[in-house]
This record gives sequence, structure tokens and C-alpha cells, in this order.
Amino acid sequence: MKALILAAGAGTRLRPLTDTCPKPMLPVAGRPLLEWTLEWLKRYGVTEAALNLHHLPDVVRGGLGDGSRFGMRLRYAVEEELRGTAGALHNFPGFFDQTFLVIYGDLLLDIDLDDLIRFHHQQGAVMTLALKRTETPHSQGMLDIDATGRVTRFVEKPTVWDGGDTANAGVYVCEPDVISWTPPGVSDFGHDIIPALLRAGAPVYGRPLRGYLLDIGTPAAYAQAQQEWQRRREDRRD
Repeated sequence: MKALILAAGAGTRLRPLTDTCPKPMLPVAGRPLLEWTLEWLKRYGVTEAALNLHHLPDVVRGGLGDGSRFGMRLRYAVEEELRGTAGALHNFPGFFDQTFLVIYGDLLLDIDLDDLIRFHHQQGAVMTLALKRTETPHSQGMLDIDATGRVTRFVEKPTVWDGGDTANAGVYVCEPDVISWTPPGVSDFGHDIIPALLRAGAPVYGRPLRGYLLDIGTPAAYAQAQQEWQRRREDRRD
């Protein structure tokens, strides 16, 4: 299986740490975040990953190399101008020729990918979103789902939200058809692609994630990640 890891962000909320290190390469429990991500993907059979880069790209390429030490093959594309989360798909023409994953690169995660992928195929989805709970809907992609898990409404970072507490977690399972919905240039999954799919009646589903996921994008969350990830590793050794 293949994956797109979105690793182009500047990480402005984590400055000055990100002045010299891109956010996805910040250390968590002594290792760059993306190393944990690649090891997690490899456990679930992902053997090839593409990374879009922008801020300090040489730090990422120098730190991860060709992926061989993770048992994977990595390819990179440097965006001189940011193309958006969905626009990044066009950096790798022909690469996403099968069911593939999209992972936001600032996530520290250990979720059950088998469950997410199995659900995606069972539902015949064109796109399946991993879901989480949130208390801050204004900063998340918020959605409603029906009893089967089909997404009935999606709003990216709403100023007012009258639904529940279900949010987009930033992990997607996609069919190659999603690429045809992504126009050339700049486009975003939350603002553009998911709403367009829903308007067209395409089968977009959501599945509550099973496992651990944390966006490290703020100083408080980054500190939380250090504590919780170290504790998880110690619990596993016990």
C-alpha cells in the first residue's frame, strides 16, 4: 500500500523550535516524529510513501533518506509555493494508482489502520476519514455521519457549529478517483475536495479511530506528546 504524508507546513505556532527544524521532524521521545510515523505505516504493510516538502526540506530528506532503514521506499517533492493538502497529490503523477492513505505529517499516532481500511472497502467508499472527538470545533473539520458511517455534512473550521463533537482526525483512506476531483493548482481536502464529493453524492464515510492520535501543532500539545508517548513506550516494555 502507498501513502501521502503531508509535511510541507511551516509550524509557525511552534516557533522558535521550527525555525531550524520542520514540524514533522521535531523530536518526540528522542526520535523525529516522522520516524514514528513511518514505523507505524510499515507495521500495516505500507511500503511506499510520498512526502510533500516546503519548509526546510533538506532536513527531512537528510533525516529520512530513501526510507530503506524503515523497510520502505520514500519519494519527495519540494513545493516552492504551497499547493494545499489536496493539491499535493499532483506532485506525484501516476504514483497513487491503488487505494492509498493520506496522513497529516504533524500527527503522533498509533491507530488501527487495518480496521479503517477494512471499513473503507466494506462500505465501497471513495474516501474514508478517521474520526475523533473534539471540544474545539472552530479549529477542526466537523462532520455528521448517519448510522452506516456515511458523511452527511462536513464543515471545515466552522465559526458556528450546531452538530455533535465528531471531527476529522487527519487520516484518510482514498481511492484513486479522488485525484480526479482535485483541480490543478492549490486545493484543500477540508475546504474543497470533501465538500465537492459530498455535493456530488459520492460515498464518503467516517470511522471513529481506534488507538492513539495527537496533533503536536501547539506548544502545549507538543509537551503532552512527549509525556504520553514516553509513557506508552514504558507501558509496552512492561
